[in-house]
Amino acid sequence: MAANSEVPAQSRDFVGRSWPPGTATGIGSWPGTDVDEAVRTVLGELADLPYLPELPARGIGAELIGRTAGLLVDMPVEVQPSGWRVTARPGRDVRRARDLLTRDLDSLQRHAETHTGALKVQFAGPWTLAAGVELPSGHRIVSDHGATRDLAASLTEGLRAALSDLAARIPQATVVLQLDEPSLPTVLAGKVPTPSGYGTVPAVEASVVESTLRDVLDVGATGSRVVHCCAGDVPVPLLRAAGADAVSVDLALITSADYDALGEAVDARTSLWLGVLPAVDAEVTLAAARGRVERLWSALGFDPGRLAAAVVPTPACGLAGASPAYARRAMALVRDVGRALLDLTD
Repeated sequence: MAANSEVPAQSRDFVGRSWPPGTATGIGSWPGTDVDEAVRTVLGELADLPYLPELPARGIGAELIGRTAGLLVDMPVEVQPSGWRVTARPGRDVRRARDLLTRDLDSLQRHAETHTGALKVQFAGPWTLAAGVELPSGHRIVSDHGATRDLAASLTEGLRAALSDLAARIPQATVVLQLDEPSLPTVLAGKVPTPSGYGTVPAVEASVVESTLRDVLDVGATGSRVVHCCAGDVPVPLLRAAGADAVSVDLALITSADYDALGEAVDARTSLWLGVLPAVDAEVTLAAARGRVERLWSALGFDPGRLAAAVVPTPACGLAGASPAYARRAMALVRDVGRALLDLTD
């Protein structure tokens, strides 16, 4: 697993990634309802890898599932008491989701039109969307293989259009696509509940999960492709096989059972995005956050000189549940952790 320490550090950098060594970023969601303030904060604190923040406190269509469902092509959805559901024709819910995203992109364009370098945008991945959106019958889309294929195809078309729009708005940026897949372990384990709540949807074969995710990741982002999963039991080898250039996980959920998969990912030049601090208000110091990263790296057995190029510090998940003050501190803290890792570079 360990790297050959005799190889010069500069030749072991993660060539082809869209961000430089020592970079940090955020996951996606942000507290409050002021998108301009959120965009300014992210651009100010995370200059090497800023992202378009999501503000779910604004309500329907601003949360992960609704925001992504608004991208779907020829698959209209609406909100029911149980959540988002496929419907016969587009209504006010999907129009609201699309309008909110357009406003967010307008804000990003105002504040970052001349931005150069990496710029991240994030949406739900196909399996989290299939586990979170219902068919007209009330069953989750993931329970129907044909409907899941249709959803993935619709999402791919919508993502392609969204990425093209973003590239036209900020033409000097390298667009990094992040797919959020918090429900992926649940899908693989056959634990998605049925409408009654007494049963579960059968597990989806890993090969099907991988091929579907690969098709969506291949949508055409100009930069690297990231898959984020803040749950436990992240299927790192599957994500790599599907084409992810980086895998984003919660460092607090990593156990020794994960070391082999993570080590193999690093050997294959897959970047590790590590959630180094909680997504809700907590007392965390720079020394403590940096120390957690260094201990994991040491346990994996790699040269410290590779750490800043291989790892991107992040919060464990989105910050929608945090206070605005903590969210701002979290961005500054992960930025400082990334810079501190550069001290270990040969």
